Amino acid sequence: MNGNARSLINLMRGWPNPSLLPVTQVKAASVAALSDPKISTPGLLYGPDPGYEPLRESISSWLTRFYQLHTPLNAKRICISGGASQSLACILQVFSDPATTKNVWMVSPTYFKVCPIFQDNGFFNRLRSVPEDEEGINIDFLKKRLEESDREMDSQNANASKAPHPWRKSYRHLIYAVPTFSNPSSITMSLQRREQLVRVAREHDALIITDDVYDQLQWPAIKPSTESYLEHAVLPRIVDIDRYLDGGAERLGVDGYGNAVSNGSFSKIVGPGIRCGWSEGTEKFTYGLSQCGSSSSGGAPSQMTATIIDQVLRSGDLERHIFQVLQASYARRYYAMTKAIQDYLVPLGVTLPQSDRDIVGGYFMWFRLPSPLQADAVARLVLEQENLIIGHGLQFRVYDDAGEEDLQRAVRLCFAWEEEENLTTGVERLGKVVGQMLEGIKK
Repeated sequence: MNGNARSLINLMRGWPNPSLLPVTQVKAASVAALSDPKISTPGLLYGPDPGYEPLRESISSWLTRFYQLHTPLNAKRICISGGASQSLACILQVFSDPATTKNVWMVSPTYFKVCPIFQDNGFFNRLRSVPEDEEGINIDFLKKRLEESDREMDSQNANASKAPHPWRKSYRHLIYAVPTFSNPSSITMSLQRREQLVRVAREHDALIITDDVYDQLQWPAIKPSTESYLEHAVLPRIVDIDRYLDGGAERLGVDGYGNAVSNGSFSKIVGPGIRCGWSEGTEKFTYGLSQCGSSSSGGAPSQMTATIIDQVLRSGDLERHIFQVLQASYARRYYAMTKAIQDYLVPLGVTLPQSDRDIVGGYFMWFRLPSPLQADAVARLVLEQENLIIGHGLQFRVYDDAGEEDLQRAVRLCFAWEEEENLTTGVERLGKVVGQMLEGIKK
């Protein structure tokens, strides 16, 4: 049977399945917000630079619960954004300068759509890959490269290209990572590695920018006998570690901006069309971010949407949706895809990272094909013969970097978008093509 006779299965698309969108909850929240002039009037007007204050307070309380923070978050650490991507662009506008910020160090493989955001902000040909190991970012590799870069930088005299402001800082380096259930590799950075990364960033005046967008989507790696959900994060975020490690981000003798900012988003837990998120850093950092020209000119990002999301949070609907719907559904999907990979791909020589984890999550599974198969060739053939779309490793390379690690044999599959029954079918189709290609090589 040729590919055209089969229904299309897309295991590349990193979207939530439409059945998982909380339409009823968002509708109720919208009615509540628009029916109360005390909410709708400020919602439809320009908002304060840091964003809608009630939502900042709701997010602070929610994050304090989820991450089990010993000291409750102050809402002044939260800045409302138009989502993680928009927030990243604003962070770069305020806290980097292509004339004085040397490079962007990106965990490789990386979320490929983030590269153009850095390039658009003046870092074309300045993106540098840092490989992962089983604990996450390779710290020894990063330290060596940062030291080399700093020696080069010290020999150059560069003048800032951006106007000075009392709330602006230009970091010498930028580091980008998705520490928990990484896109695309699904790897979770260990606590030790997170602490090491903060110390390295402090030593080299680097800002760690993390996309913490999958943290709430977690479940046991081994299917439990009864369905359950996880109310708390297993690991602290890097911004939390920067907050308390060795005296904290605002310890005596430092400038108070810190060395980490967390990008959060409602795209993965409500819906990507919401275009609303938040950033968290020190109070000094967050204030500076709120003064970004594109935000202060147009008012707080997503002001009206923020009033609706605040209602969803305050009612408890969001947490119930995450725990009872999203975690449960994505866990079922993960278990189905994992079983299919074990049945149809592992016998062919496919290997997965961090196979001994207790807690897994996110949207994706990442694995390596047996040598000498090339993932891009497999992707082309499986689309042609089986009408299946998959992600191949080179799509997740760090742009600009000639020193890219070998991604030729890597594959990313998403279990969030397709209907559950299609996950096993898709992996079975992939296994068929991989088996045929291996047989062809033997002959």
